Amino acid sequence: MNDNGPNDDAPHRLGAAGWIAIVAMAGFLVWSAWYAVYAWNALGAVGISVTGWIFIVIGIVLTIGLGAGLMALVFYSSRHDMDR
Repeated sequence: MNDNGPNDDAPHRLGAAGWIAIVAMAGFLVWSAWYAVYAWNALGAVGISVTGWIFIVIGIVLTIGLGAGLMALVFYSSRHDMDR
């Protein structure tokens, strides 16, 4: 039997600080989306060359690869009990 405490079967509720954090993060998400649309429209007729698009794609691929690699290392070290 797994005995993690007296309220093991009780549902875990989010406290006031958790709701404040969720509202703050949602606000940041809405603001960043608004600013992204505003900045994109402010560019107007500015064009990006083929070389620019190539470097944008390379940057996106490298960023995703770095994130995936770091997450793989986190899971690897956790699975092999290296997180002490």
